[in-house]
Amino acid sequence: MRVIKSPRFEEEVEIIIDFISEDSPRRALRFYEELLNKLEAIPSNPYRYRKRPNINDKNIRELIFKGYTVPFFIDTVHDVIVVLGIFSANEWEL
Repeated sequence: MRVIKSPRFEEEVEIIIDFISEDSPRRALRFYEELLNKLEAIPSNPYRYRKRPNINDKNIRELIFKGYTVPFFIDTVHDVIVVLGIFSANEWEL
């Protein structure tokens, strides 16, 4: 399986990185690199991550990373993991 980042994820993570970089560009880069490493590790065991609450679909899971939630979809038909977005305390909808 390979990991595909949705346009929505790319937009949301860019906002987060820009916010972090206002304080420390180095910390923003480190955050992004660590996040990418976590995302690339998902295919090794995607079902170990928690199921998305209130959604009855075993293929929608969440990675929790430094206070952020990263929902993703396990597409077994196309053999890919689709990273749907990233959010913190705000409400997020599919």
